[in-house]
Amino acid sequence: MKVNVQEIEPYEANGVVYHADTCLPLIDAFNRGKLKFKALARHTYPGERLDENTLGLNSIGYWDANEPQDWGLDWHRNEGIEFHFLESGTMPYAQEGKEVLLTPNNLTITRPWEAHKVGNPNIGMGKFYWVIIDLGVRRPHQDWVWPDWITLTNDDLSKLTTILRHNEKSILKADQRVRDCFKRINVTVNTDKNGSNASRIRLLINYLLILILDLLKTEDIVLNESLTDSSRSVQYFLKELDKNLSENWTIEEMAKSSGVGLTRFTYHCKQLTNLTPMRYLNIRRLEMAKNILKDSPNLTVGEVAYMCGFTTSQYFSTVFKKHEKCSPKAFRERFHLNEKITAYPEV
Repeated sequence: MKVNVQEIEPYEANGVVYHADTCLPLIDAFNRGKLKFKALARHTYPGERLDENTLGLNSIGYWDANEPQDWGLDWHRNEGIEFHFLESGTMPYAQEGKEVLLTPNNLTITRPWEAHKVGNPNIGMGKFYWVIIDLGVRRPHQDWVWPDWITLTNDDLSKLTTILRHNEKSILKADQRVRDCFKRINVTVNTDKNGSNASRIRLLINYLLILILDLLKTEDIVLNESLTDSSRSVQYFLKELDKNLSENWTIEEMAKSSGVGLTRFTYHCKQLTNLTPMRYLNIRRLEMAKNILKDSPNLTVGEVAYMCGFTTSQYFSTVFKKHEKCSPKAFRERFHLNEKITAYPEV
């Protein structure tokens, strides 16, 4: 299995960084002989290397697991639109917090930078395909730019893009045509030698997009333009903020990482959380601090403050006391006292 070290440009820097998944658990499982795997890929995705004739296609392939598995792909994001198809078996799958069990002929749609996982915690036994197409999106509200070898008419491609972007439906029941298309992808991936099947790959992906457009037209889908406005980017930023609370955030830097202006960021943050950005940030930092105070009794209050992004222990103590009605030290002592009482109740 080959992996190119060239990384995909992340979603955003300045504290919150969404990196495209590198599929390390899959690589490990393949190396241990747990399943069959074949893919054509570029960047950090595993598989034989794609050539310049399919630029914009970042990964296409499948795995075939015919024995119980001990691994899964935990929550992650990809830079492109990703289509999964389950040919056989069952597969635990989740997308943006919604967990389901995929069954044969289920087709999933993961839009750029949507969080998803495969496995709960382990994947199921089954034959599972994917196609990942880079649309040049580094923030959710940016316009999609399809590769220039996508040959759908402007009208069809516009319809497909609009339906995909303006609804949250993530799982379709595919028909026999889609199933046959993925089987042909199977053969094409298996027989490719240094880009020899590039034309076939392009043809099959265009055909797949036409079939997906047909499926979407028959579904009862309500379009929602708010899914592509700037609030979506702010929502994604706030979801990831917990992983980067120690950063020295300002409102300006938070807005920049969300890819929107300061006024819009403040507005969307208030709409989504009912709090101003700095108030929301402090609330999340205080929740982190409370957990550290409980779990790490040997850390000083100053160390806890620094870990949670507060500039000084004095400011941390002031904010903490205002919110919790006690000092960080008193909070810790009270917690551990309650633990002792629970562990050794009076007889």
